[in-house]
Amino acid sequence: MLSRTLSLFTQRNSIVMLLLGFASGLPLALTSGTLQAWMTVENVDLKTIGFFSLVGQAYVFKFFWSPLMDRYTPPFLGRRRGWLLLTQLLLIGAIFAMGFMQPSRDLWWLAALAVAVAFLSASQDIVFDAYKTDLLNAEQRGAGAAVSVLGYRLAMLVSGGLALWLADRYAGWQATYWLMAALMLVGVVTTLRAPEPETHAGVPRTLEQAVMAPLRDFFGRNNAWLILCLIVLYKMGDAFAGSLSTTFLIRGVGFEAGDVGLINKTLGLAATIVGALYGGALMQRLSLFRALLIFGLLQAVSNAGYWLLAVTDKHLLSMAVAIFFENLCGGMGTAAFVALLMALCNKSFSATQFALLSALSAVGRVYVGPVAGWFVEAHGWPLFYLFSIVAAVPGLLLLIACRSTLEYAQHHEDAIPRTHFAQAYRWAFRLFALGCGVLLLWLAGLAVSALAGLAMGTLLTGLFEAGMALGLGGILWGAGLDYAAQRRPAAVT
Repeated sequence: MLSRTLSLFTQRNSIVMLLLGFASGLPLALTSGTLQAWMTVENVDLKTIGFFSLVGQAYVFKFFWSPLMDRYTPPFLGRRRGWLLLTQLLLIGAIFAMGFMQPSRDLWWLAALAVAVAFLSASQDIVFDAYKTDLLNAEQRGAGAAVSVLGYRLAMLVSGGLALWLADRYAGWQATYWLMAALMLVGVVTTLRAPEPETHAGVPRTLEQAVMAPLRDFFGRNNAWLILCLIVLYKMGDAFAGSLSTTFLIRGVGFEAGDVGLINKTLGLAATIVGALYGGALMQRLSLFRALLIFGLLQAVSNAGYWLLAVTDKHLLSMAVAIFFENLCGGMGTAAFVALLMALCNKSFSATQFALLSALSAVGRVYVGPVAGWFVEAHGWPLFYLFSIVAAVPGLLLLIACRSTLEYAQHHEDAIPRTHFAQAYRWAFRLFALGCGVLLLWLAGLAVSALAGLAMGTLLTGLFEAGMALGLGGILWGAGLDYAAQRRPAAVT
């Protein structure tokens, strides 16, 4: 196992993926957990700290500006590296500027800089995802996904736990942010020395083409809507299990918060990294479909560890085993899932398509929390974790239904076009697009409400619920059409 995993680092482009993954993950905590800790120490009120959590919405809605990065090419370093260098240099400036602020004195300047960092970080993610999609061939995707996950996780540890420790014990908050800005130079140097992807795919010639062509390309494929459902549901069981894991371990089982934090942050992170690397190594022998199926089954089974904790007496060893196994399998599933997203992207529009697909994959992780809380209140922890295993089954069934489509996508640049229900598919897409538009209005209203201090709670809740209902309705309609098309003799699945 060790030799197979270490062999990933001998492959071409692995170091590039590792270092760019590090640069991609570094800014995340600086506008979330680390910034929250700084504001808490400075005695900022809880309402304001809660408002700052909205900064993270940039990562969810990054697909709205991703077409700009497919359409336009900076006048230096090429289509992908040019955007990487530009976002990295701007991130260094914005993070460095945050170090001059004091939350108790410069709160709104700090808010503006945090929004800028989150926007630039999400933009860097868009370009990095497109870069690795364009650079890596089918055989390299599993290894590239695993190594980039390793870099991303290490960066989160540095800008999260390590930054808190440095700020508290040695450097102070301002110097810590300056240090984090300096560490972004790792990405700059890597970008300057990395190869520009060689692709023969056409580049969008107009902004309209950059926006609409990726959508027409993806939604014109066979089983496109079933694949969207697969992307949303593949890690749903994992999302349920992780949504309340800390609360479960402390309140449900009765472990000390310090023990939970130590094991989750150290052993859990180590297991995720090992899982991603080992999963990437295994994917060099497995087809994409088989890797997704095996790792998906392991993800589901690993949730049983939390169920055992819920029905047995508490013991630190049993908690450590459950956390290690769940994170190990989750890391393997993540490596395969990222490789899947790369395989599904057309290199002409890889920035836009990857951003859209990754945003959909975040739906489960972001929005299962309220459902999970209600379920635990109604049925208790043991049944909740049994349900988290069952929640993984629809994604696995969709994976089997899309097997031939995924195997084709792994080895071909083009995609199988659909041949049935053209008019009905158009209406499904319009419903989905309308839902996205309503969610964009909700996001704009959220910003206006926060900045202007307007009470728009009922309106915003209605917009959010309507947007989610319309978007999911479009996806389900399209998935039903995909299923019906498979029943026809001429369909290719």
